[in-house]
Amino acid sequence: MGQSKLVILGTGGTIAGRADSQSQGVGYKAGQITVQSLLEAVPDLEQQALGPVQTQQIAQVDSKDMDWPVWRALLRACTQALEDADTRAVVITHGTDTLEETAWLLNSLLPATKPIVLTCAMRPATALLADGPQNLRDAVTVAASGGRSGVWVVAGGEVHAAAQVQKVHPYRLQAMRSVEGGPQALVEEGRVRWLVPDAPSSPAAPSARAMVPAAMSSDLLALDELPWVEVVFSGALARASGVDALVAAGVRGIVVAGTGNATVHEGMEAALQRARDKGVWIWRGTRCAEGLPVASGLGTNPAEADLAQLPVAKARIAMMLALAAQPRD
Repeated sequence: MGQSKLVILGTGGTIAGRADSQSQGVGYKAGQITVQSLLEAVPDLEQQALGPVQTQQIAQVDSKDMDWPVWRALLRACTQALEDADTRAVVITHGTDTLEETAWLLNSLLPATKPIVLTCAMRPATALLADGPQNLRDAVTVAASGGRSGVWVVAGGEVHAAAQVQKVHPYRLQAMRSVEGGPQALVEEGRVRWLVPDAPSSPAAPSARAMVPAAMSSDLLALDELPWVEVVFSGALARASGVDALVAAGVRGIVVAGTGNATVHEGMEAALQRARDKGVWIWRGTRCAEGLPVASGLGTNPAEADLAQLPVAKARIAMMLALAAQPRD
């Protein structure tokens, strides 16, 4: 029969949000509309999909509340779709707030055998000029176009790789951006124009694959929760007490959003070393909006081996997955 079917998985988010009036752009309830109903706002969706469409409602959540049970169900649904020879590609409707984290999770754990395309919206489905229908249509176009496997994010007419995409604005329609390098492709009038023609699949961030398990295992999906990891910001007047409190409460890993080139306030350094001595994983990233930490190459700081080559939100997910793969005593 061939890879003819497109699978669309719904998780909720603003794209499925409902407001009291068409003019309301904030204060709405996310995840109120089913994924099947979202398809009805795009009359030529099956035409863009180049074949039949199958929908599945994974969850109906505001993505700020994303949790491991939803992620686990999403991973299982994606795995089933990827293993189905009749599936051409997978599209996922998602909220913008944690979309970059979900994209990175899927990119880390799923094989890059078919396109997996996440899309979203900044306005609820009930808005006078809702952006969700166009984003969904563009995502289906990218998924059905073939030739580019891996995990992608489509929004505002742009196609972003999972490793680079970040939410950079709390309100504007162009809220998703690849800060380093820009979008990988554009969607124009129902056609995809790739800006990086030689990329066979969604690229990973430098050194990022080494942070996570090579492939998803049944052991991971059997977990009731992922290991506890927190992000701690370093800055002026930083103190040790926050780190000490997290360690006392049982945190297993800390990603430090450091200043500049992943530097850390001297008031926090000693607490991080105490945490490391107790077996807590410590990675250092940068709170800068652009760029990643660059090691000095002088070999004077052994902690440079723990520089997170990802934005801190994604580094946190990477550490959770890496910790989950470690044997526990």
